[in-house]
Amino acid sequence: MDQLINYLSSLPGAVAQGMIWGIMAIGVYITYKVLDIADLTVDGSICTGAAVCATMMTLGYSLPLAMLCAFIAGMLAGLLTGIFHTFMNIPAILSGILTQLILWSVNLKIMGLALGKTSAANLPLSSRNFNTLISMLNMNRSLIILAVICAVMIAVLYWFFGTEFGCSLRTTGANPNMSRAQGINTNVAKILGLVLSNGIVAFSGALLAQYQGNSDANMGKGAIVIGLAAVIIGEALFGWFARNNFALKLITVILGGIIYFIVYSTVIYLGLDSNYLKMLSAIVVAIFLAAPYWRKKYFSRAKNTDGEQQKLKKKAPKGKGKENA
Repeated sequence: MDQLINYLSSLPGAVAQGMIWGIMAIGVYITYKVLDIADLTVDGSICTGAAVCATMMTLGYSLPLAMLCAFIAGMLAGLLTGIFHTFMNIPAILSGILTQLILWSVNLKIMGLALGKTSAANLPLSSRNFNTLISMLNMNRSLIILAVICAVMIAVLYWFFGTEFGCSLRTTGANPNMSRAQGINTNVAKILGLVLSNGIVAFSGALLAQYQGNSDANMGKGAIVIGLAAVIIGEALFGWFARNNFALKLITVILGGIIYFIVYSTVIYLGLDSNYLKMLSAIVVAIFLAAPYWRKKYFSRAKNTDGEQQKLKKKAPKGKGKENA
């Protein structure tokens, strides 16, 4: 009974983490679904956002300025990836890896500045000592604030992707050749998409640092897997009502993140070693990514076979009639 009570008490925390990582997953959605780019920068840019926010608050700067700078730092990380990809013609996935490696050293240096050291792998940001926006120590307030942030972000992105420039990003991902034929600079569109995506990811990193009370150099490990899991789970479970509405698609990403962390809490409650959760996440992502291919290859073939057999059965009586005649 005590374990069940502990499990139920952990659900609000899972929802809060789901919304934070759901915001990060929106950044992944922009590159993966809108631009059709495999961007691995997020494993580093989420740490950059956390490091910048924690460092600036430790040095005495205000919370809004710290979060704004975290967002801008993420945008610069996305800009670097975009330059690698477009100006230097490096494949997108390799560009993200290169930026991620650069950010590892940068993040250590940023956190070291707050402690007066050359580098630091961890920087505390407790709500007891700092005026943080959210904290796991005040769950009700955190849930309300995160819900408002998610709603505002979805509204702003819905407006942006309805503008002419936002539509150029969507068409670049859908059909680059046609976009170029229409006079769209696809390289600029890709860079802007990467900048916006990683800015959002870094913003979620700033929120995560405040929520968990510290910034850590390793907090971004496996972030791309969590982001993809949120996108794919949300699309698989709720995509049926969000087919023609971009805002609803973003909502499904947030819901996917929440479900992911509820499953995380459930796995821990059932006694499974939490060290295996990333492996489980990777398997789930692989299965959902393979599902459309399996459906097309096996189920559509079976359907076509059934249709051909029905046609043969319909033609069979006609053939017999001709033989009797």
